[in-house]
Amino acid sequence: MATTKEVKKNPQELSVEEKLKALFQLQTMLSKIDDIKTLRGELPLEVQDLEDEIAGLNTRIERLKGEIAELKTSIAGKKVEIEAAKSSISKYKEQQDNVRNNREYDFLSKEIEFQTLEMELCEKRIREFSEQEKEKNEEVEKCTTKLEERAKDLEAKKGELDEIIAETKQEEELLRDKAKELETKIDPRLLQSFKRIRKNSRNGLGIVYVQRDACGGCFNKIPPQRQLDIRSRKKIIVCEYCGRIMIDPELAGVTSEAKTDMTKEKTTRKRKLTTEA
Repeated sequence: MATTKEVKKNPQELSVEEKLKALFQLQTMLSKIDDIKTLRGELPLEVQDLEDEIAGLNTRIERLKGEIAELKTSIAGKKVEIEAAKSSISKYKEQQDNVRNNREYDFLSKEIEFQTLEMELCEKRIREFSEQEKEKNEEVEKCTTKLEERAKDLEAKKGELDEIIAETKQEEELLRDKAKELETKIDPRLLQSFKRIRKNSRNGLGIVYVQRDACGGCFNKIPPQRQLDIRSRKKIIVCEYCGRIMIDPELAGVTSEAKTDMTKEKTTRKRKLTTEA
């Protein structure tokens, strides 16, 4: 008996009907998981976008701060150069008082002029660096304000997402466990084909049941002989239009619409006869 049970568990040994039933049950589980994901909506993407934006802002702020530090170093360097130039000018002026000829005096005058120009150039560079520093500080301030706003948005979105996940986590885990268990009962090649069809389908349905003599996926009419093949459950039937796997409503656990319509029609007739009588 133990050997028989092991054989039944092998997907290769399952009947087509059992495979189709397991496949439809799997789809039901996966569709419920999709519904849970839909409930979360765009929140996961919004959270990811905010996290990326915050990371980008932090990188930008750090880069700006580095540039500001470099500008401050450059300003400090130029100030040192100004002091050095002042010291040189003072020294040259003292030397001018003790020159022995016009040639020495002219040389010292040119050096004083050169150092004066160097001071003016340093002062110009300091003004430029200071202006750049101011602009970058303003940019840091703007980025910091934006970062704080995005951080608040992220906290709110994460809270909202965490709340939804907490509400659906247990249900989703249970569905995923059931789905994994069902996958072990399905032939690997059939499972792979089903997943491929499902991925390419807009509504995520890889297996559908016949509705009013038509495919439940694309709603194209199914020939009578093909409907008989579907109801016989002897082989895997795929819709020639949309490529979805098709099963009969009873196997899917759905009451046939044709039977329902016939029952309604009979009930209506009985009511008419009763009224006429």
